[in-house]
Amino acid sequence: MLHVRSGYPGRAALVLGTVLVLGADVAPLAGHFSTHMVQHLLLGDLGPLLIVLGLAGSLQLAHPFAALPLWSATLVAWHLTPLYDAALEHIWLHQLEHLSFLVAGFLLWASILLDGPPWFTAARKLPYVLAMWLVSLGLSQVFIWSDHSYYSRYSVTDQRTGGGVMLVEGSFVMLGLVVWLLLRVLAESEARQRLLEGR
Repeated sequence: MLHVRSGYPGRAALVLGTVLVLGADVAPLAGHFSTHMVQHLLLGDLGPLLIVLGLAGSLQLAHPFAALPLWSATLVAWHLTPLYDAALEHIWLHQLEHLSFLVAGFLLWASILLDGPPWFTAARKLPYVLAMWLVSLGLSQVFIWSDHSYYSRYSVTDQRTGGGVMLVEGSFVMLGLVVWLLLRVLAESEARQRLLEGR
């Protein structure tokens, strides 16, 4: 079961993540693709990350085999199909888009940061995170190198800028996550070694 992580840092992360999500949802950022991308990254990546950092426990829906495919499909479906333009025209669809980013991002981060299956160790999370980064990287490259705009409202230049925003944000988040996981791998290795020596 999920519960709020004890201590000030956990509560602060939960509050900050919630504020980020709510603020991004109501902010008028859809005028340019680059700022709209910032909005989507706050809703589907940074906001959920902070919310999950403020929680502890486990969530059955956040199984690694389900969370990554769901997140990937959500990201690609909303950005590379006519759904994106349709969401700009219909507020209810736009809100559904935002909600789907939030849910998919929350489940993905929960699968990585909260208690999960015993086999999903820090060492096994590294290739999982690499796959996550490759999805984000691939989508950003589509935007950066495409010679045509995928959307009726945005120019190719604006689209490329949005792809750059996605590339930079994703790279920084992934770098921090990889460093954290490597430290966890070392800690788990030391714990196993102490267990063996205790025998």
